[in-house]
Amino acid sequence: MSAVPTVLVLDADPLPRLGRLTGRARVVHADETTLAGRLPEADVLLVWDFTSQAVRAAWPGGGPRPRWVHTASVGVDHLMCPELAASDTVVTNARGVFDEPIAEYVAALVLALAKDLPLTWELQGRHEWRHREGLRVAGTHAVVVGSGPIGRAIARTLKALGVTTAVVGRVPRTGIHGPEDLDRLLARADWVVAAAPLTEQTHGMFDLRRFGVMQPSARFLNVGRGQLVVEEALVQALERRWIAGAALDVFATEPLPPDSPLWRVPGLLVSPHMSGDTVGWRDELGAQFVELFERWAAGRPLRNVVDKQRGYVPGH
Repeated sequence: MSAVPTVLVLDADPLPRLGRLTGRARVVHADETTLAGRLPEADVLLVWDFTSQAVRAAWPGGGPRPRWVHTASVGVDHLMCPELAASDTVVTNARGVFDEPIAEYVAALVLALAKDLPLTWELQGRHEWRHREGLRVAGTHAVVVGSGPIGRAIARTLKALGVTTAVVGRVPRTGIHGPEDLDRLLARADWVVAAAPLTEQTHGMFDLRRFGVMQPSARFLNVGRGQLVVEEALVQALERRWIAGAALDVFATEPLPPDSPLWRVPGLLVSPHMSGDTVGWRDELGAQFVELFERWAAGRPLRNVVDKQRGYVPGH
């Protein structure tokens, strides 16, 4: 490593605050058009624009590659390509920043759907008085698919509301169900929360069959990755009233196209990928990267190291 390592930032607006690296690193910037040309000069790549696919396109090119890549997101599917997965480059993610905010958001969605708040807001706009009966949340059952820190935070928060919650992970262990239990749990769940990473095993896991397993009173929430869901199947399930409702914060294509049927399907609440984004979240992401950089520069083991074959941080 040179005396002053080069940190290459794949930019997004606003830029990260990296003032603490002054004099300790040479910080350079790139966008999707210049990333490939700048990769060979970088010791570290900070993927600040975690919506971009530029890393997947640029990484297979010639020349040296950064020894460490950090993405300001939990998911890594936007940057992982076979060449990066096979390399010696260490990949880290933003594990820990979004856990509690996403759990709070899921709790808000559960309460909003149970108390029919979207319709209340709509009726208020029409000056229409229509009395209804809401659902009690305490005593209901939830399945959280995804046993990482976000999934576990969601389970803790729902339990605080009196919801009996089961968590499903990649492998069964104490307090965590395995995939073989999923259909059985779905069949009795009032709330199904998708919070799993996107892998070959989870891609499209919520399809027409899985929505058919759910009971008619169930509500489905996705705060994981859009590609966990076969969106056409969800549209059919809502139109046919196989399930009572749904809320999506992530989508296969983002921003959601104006002509998408998801905007119009009955019983679906759409939000623009904001479940983890609270005031000051970008500063938290920047501070997390600086702390990791300090460990890396000192030769200490990095935290949040992603298993590049699995696509997430193991050990949880």
